[in-house]
Amino acid sequence: MARGHYSHVVTANNMSFISGLLPLDKNGVPLTDKPIEFQINQVLENLNACLIGIKAQKTDIAQVKMYITDINEWPVVNELYAKWIGEHKPARLVAGVKELHFGSKIEIEAMVIKEQTL
Repeated sequence: MARGHYSHVVTANNMSFISGLLPLDKNGVPLTDKPIEFQINQVLENLNACLIGIKAQKTDIAQVKMYITDINEWPVVNELYAKWIGEHKPARLVAGVKELHFGSKIEIEAMVIKEQTL
């Protein structure tokens, strides 16, 4: 599904690096005309698909980086992310940025470490 010159996920030993995920549907169509709530849920669904692909769980996520074009949307992003991730609390960055590819409102990347101890 990658549209550029990169891999969605790269694994080295017990670490996996998930590239920036945008609100794209399973056919790679940008859903950027949708509200932030819809976009974050789509990105988290895409992240979940990556986890399934590497046989990892949400609890294997060590770090998440989120980029949002409107930092005022942080409370909504935080609420939906917390609902999705549950009690697990990986390291996290939320950064306000000027713009994202396709006009997306959010992009998420993650680092996964299997058999980690936090």
